[in-house]
Amino acid sequence: MSFRLAAYAVCIDEERVLIARHVSPSGESTWTLPGGRVEHGEDPFDAVIREVAEETGCDAVVERLLGVDSRVIPAAERAVPGGPEHQNIGVFYQVRIVGGRLRPEPNGAIAESLWTPIPRVAGLRRSSLVDIGLALARTRPETGHVGPVPVGGLIQH
Repeated sequence: MSFRLAAYAVCIDEERVLIARHVSPSGESTWTLPGGRVEHGEDPFDAVIREVAEETGCDAVVERLLGVDSRVIPAAERAVPGGPEHQNIGVFYQVRIVGGRLRPEPNGAIAESLWTPIPRVAGLRRSSLVDIGLALARTRPETGHVGPVPVGGLIQH
């Protein structure tokens, strides 16, 4: 099994959420939340701020921890054919943008970032991370644990 610890930013301003368009090496686009891998020795709190800056060009401050999601993706559902099952542990933070300007990620996989009305998100080809982050922001579970989020339709792992 492969494993990844990642930190994700849930940036909501009024009824809009900041999402980023990830382009795979094959050219396939999927909308996701700003965020990514926590480097060895890095605190997830610091990682989410770094990832927002790298991927969007914006400066962010963490307002609160929303929760943690642990998800196992079966090998058959992975985008990489023949790969092992994968566990992703995502630490989701509510963040606020305090500066900078939206831009593509230099030499990276994020082609653009946009403020998107939350009702429009359901119609986008997106990572399940978007739905998890929005569910955490909406419900703010006392334990910080989000229940199962349905995966289907336009949602991709």
